[in-house]
Amino acid sequence: MPSAPPLFIVLNAASGSDDARRAGEALSARLEVSGRTHQLLRVSRPDELGAAIGRAVLAAREARGVVVAAGGDGTMNAVAQAAWNADLPMGVLPLGTFNYFARAHDIPVEPMAALAALLNARVAEVPVGRVGERVFLVNASVGLYPRLLEQREQAKRRFGRHRLVALLSGLGSLLGGRSVLTLELHHAGQTRVARTRTLFVGNNRLQLCELGLPEALAVGRGRLAAITLQPLSMPRTLWLVLRGAVGRLDGAEGVDSFDFDHLVVRPRRAGRTIKVAVDGEVLRLPAPLVFETAPHPLRLLVPSGPRPAE
Repeated sequence: MPSAPPLFIVLNAASGSDDARRAGEALSARLEVSGRTHQLLRVSRPDELGAAIGRAVLAAREARGVVVAAGGDGTMNAVAQAAWNADLPMGVLPLGTFNYFARAHDIPVEPMAALAALLNARVAEVPVGRVGERVFLVNASVGLYPRLLEQREQAKRRFGRHRLVALLSGLGSLLGGRSVLTLELHHAGQTRVARTRTLFVGNNRLQLCELGLPEALAVGRGRLAAITLQPLSMPRTLWLVLRGAVGRLDGAEGVDSFDFDHLVVRPRRAGRTIKVAVDGEVLRLPAPLVFETAPHPLRLLVPSGPRPAE
């Protein structure tokens, strides 16, 4: 029987939180007990993440091993990009807040349970989205959402990393920003012009299910979902937020959604680059933007055995 492939784990503790440090210590101790060949690459500063991922990919390629992301959405996206480019299998140890990617693939969100599942996992081919040359696991967007993320990070640096801070900052961005984008959307041989506060492209059936959008079914079959939000008055925007919170966005005023495989987005007024939020990280990408299902899947380690009934 062939031996289990070695694990090269990129642990992002750059936030400096006690939770991340404790999780790293517990993971290391559990791996030593398991006897599984592994290497733990700890990241203590954001600017160290790329180099750590590069070392993990080179080591995994040489040893025919697995690159593992231990962190939040941004860490998973960065590791997934490298693993996808190198066609290497990827494992996940979720340490984020919502953990949509892990939950959508039945990976436990408690670190020790996720590690136990990883040690006995099988490889599954998972469709991922791509915008330009960047893959995304959960979502990518332009307009309101990138601004919301930037303002939320500013609020966290000023007031601390608490969920209430993130919530209040997000509401302030949603109700305070009045800018509107005019986008040309080209897909399925048709062109539509959308005046919208944001274009949100989803690749996670669980997140779309929680919003109450029927495109979750198409995403579960490997397609992508696009959602646009028309400019509304403040009371109607608040009502829309409440509907989203209880999973009732389907049919809501001001919300348009559709599924696709390939979508070209041309802003009517924009520079050479556009701010795009990719799995929670804000980037500048050249226009026009091309959103599509990536040409080959991500090889993801998922728990062995049948999936739970949905």
